[in-house]
Amino acid sequence: MKTIAVSILCGGKSSRMQSEKGLALYQGIPFIEHIIKAVLPFATEIQLITNTTDYDYLEYKKIKDIELDKGPIGGIYSALTHSSSELNLIVSCDVPLISTELLLELLEKHQENATVTVFADRERIHPLIGIYCKKVLPILKDAIVNSNLRMMEMIHNVDAQIIKVGDDKSNQFRNINTIAELNELNTNLS
Repeated sequence: MKTIAVSILCGGKSSRMQSEKGLALYQGIPFIEHIIKAVLPFATEIQLITNTTDYDYLEYKKIKDIELDKGPIGGIYSALTHSSSELNLIVSCDVPLISTELLLELLEKHQENATVTVFADRERIHPLIGIYCKKVLPILKDAIVNSNLRMMEMIHNVDAQIIKVGDDKSNQFRNINTIAELNELNTNLS
């Protein structure tokens, strides 16, 4: 089994959720703990990218954003800067349905020449569940300096590998951003 360093992006303003998204409960367990459980079988290290103390109850290393208010690009930049690994799995904190199996598929299919490897389903590309190489750091820094913080634009400016997955796996990419989405998730308990 391949191994990789993992960074979980716990940033974001969570304005639509009205509380820290990674601590929202799914099946009575915080989202962040679902994600940690999914990555534990293959993670060489786990770090949480967060500017709050809300995650201090977890034993993992916490990293503050190097550049504040720069969205996911800023979070990934901070994660890669502080990682000791060339290859890094980046996962946002709001995807509690993600599975070890799907993440292992990402690892297995990642090609060495790709700077970034992400999934795409029929709907769209999912840049916040992906493998990012440290060599993308200058591109992230440039995006931050120029306030060009669109993830999809950054993906199109690197050697990106897009792994297409079927509809049967799309539900795992579902990010929960609002109280209504959280209530629906817990009602349907998929």
